[in-house]
Amino acid sequence: MLSDPVCGKRMQHVKAHAIVEHEGVAYHLCCPRCQAEFERSPQAYAKPEVGEKVKKTDRQALRRQRV
Repeated sequence: MLSDPVCGKRMQHVKAHAIVEHEGVAYHLCCPRCQAEFERSPQAYAKPEVGEKVKKTDRQALRRQRV
C-alpha cells in the first residue's frame, strides 16, 4: 500500500489519481486537491519514505501518466 504525502490516505498503486515525480522520487496522490497542494509546495510534503524511487526508464511512463 502507498500513502498520499499530503493527506496520508493509504491506497493501491492503481487507485492513485496522479503520480508526480519530485527529485527522483514518485509520489502517489489520491485526488486533484492533494495533487494541486503537492505541486504548489512539494518540499513541504516530499518524504522519500512515502514515495517510490524512480528509475530512469520509468520517467517516460510517469510523464504519460501526468494529468
